Amino acid sequence: MASNPTATTATASPAAAARYDIKAALKEAGFAALVTLGLCIPIVAWGTRQNMDNVLVLDPRWDAVAWAVAIVFVGRLLVVLRKQDRTEKKTLVRILPHGTFAFFQRHSRLFSLFGLGFLATFPAIAIGLAGWGGALKWIDNFGVQILIYVMLGWGLNIVVGLAGLLDLGYVAFYAVGAYSYALLAKNFGLSFWVLLPLAGILAAFWGMLLGFPVLRLRGDYLAIVTLAFGEIIRLVLVNWTEFSNGYAGISGIPRPTFFGIPFTAADNGFAAVFGLEFSPIYRTIFLYYLILCLALLTAFVTLRLRRLPVGRAWEALREDEIACRSLGINTTNTKLTAFSIGAMFGGFAGAFFSARQGFISPESFVFMESAVILAIVVLGGMGSLWGVAIAAVAMIGGTELLRELEWMKQIFGNDFDPTKYRMLIFGFAMVVIMIWKPRGLISTREPTAFLKEKKAISSDLVQEGHG
Repeated sequence: MASNPTATTATASPAAAARYDIKAALKEAGFAALVTLGLCIPIVAWGTRQNMDNVLVLDPRWDAVAWAVAIVFVGRLLVVLRKQDRTEKKTLVRILPHGTFAFFQRHSRLFSLFGLGFLATFPAIAIGLAGWGGALKWIDNFGVQILIYVMLGWGLNIVVGLAGLLDLGYVAFYAVGAYSYALLAKNFGLSFWVLLPLAGILAAFWGMLLGFPVLRLRGDYLAIVTLAFGEIIRLVLVNWTEFSNGYAGISGIPRPTFFGIPFTAADNGFAAVFGLEFSPIYRTIFLYYLILCLALLTAFVTLRLRRLPVGRAWEALREDEIACRSLGINTTNTKLTAFSIGAMFGGFAGAFFSARQGFISPESFVFMESAVILAIVVLGGMGSLWGVAIAAVAMIGGTELLRELEWMKQIFGNDFDPTKYRMLIFGFAMVVIMIWKPRGLISTREPTAFLKEKKAISSDLVQEGHG
């Protein structure tokens, strides 16, 4: 019996219409846009500038107000329509096991090999595409910069993702590692390879000092104390001028060498020793592979620790501290190890940052850095190394890409500066991702240890046993 397509369409249309209340959605989106308009009029509608007579002049910016209202209206409309959709239609996210990407789980080894191959050949790819002159910017601004935040994200992932301890002052350990290397290298002339583990040890020591006062704190109270600890470290660096030189910072920090060969234009420099023409790209490539090795070391140690008793104790602490304590797990040692090991990797990254820049100041270690690192961990998925890496690439690489959007000036005019709106776009993207995937891009909260499944005994074996 043939089916009538017209009848099927007519039957499906009322059902589709019943799923969405367009009038209610438009009403709620219009109200949100009206509130946005009311807030933007006193804040965004006029900008101030000084004219030739040094007099402040108000310039109207109604185009920015219109963009803000339109973005809020469309965004709120889409959110309301998504909430109204209560059907059982299977989407990609719903059919994935444990809320993670099944494709990543099945082919994790293949993705790991592909990722390592791409990272290992990234400088060659950049040189091939952009040439020797343009590759320097790509390797430094994208390769090195992103890998620093990947390493910081993986270090904080131990504290937040595995142990479940909310840390808003992680930048303090980053600063301890950076200043430890800078001061010891300048005052005592020690090499980078000696000071790198020492900076990690000093950061781990400060991590333990932070861990002791917060042993009884959880949730928001723990976050407030760690936030205060980060600010204390920054203010000490600002005010203790005899030690840190205050806001002026520390300059002339020794750079790492390639087995004692400096990356300079001298006769004993890297280019002269190997018979090459001097170029600053050699030092940048060396720093890229150095931070790549440090990041891979962080990932390797994290994976190994997850399978050890201390890693499983972190996961138990994250899920339920009371149940963890009732099982006889020493929560004091568990928290201290999480803080100290996470801080150690932050110290490694700080020492590398100091050696890479050659200059550091307290302005490099503000609370915004802690917020960015924590956002990388949360957006990527707490406990997931792949998720943190993808979030770091998206956030740090996306921020750097917004500096290159010169084509937007052709649309909005030469006075348009895309860098002014990068934080607005960045914040809007974060809101969208957290609505779409509240537990991060790749959420892996399943434990590393499972009870073995009982295998069913066949009837034939049972009969043979009875026989």
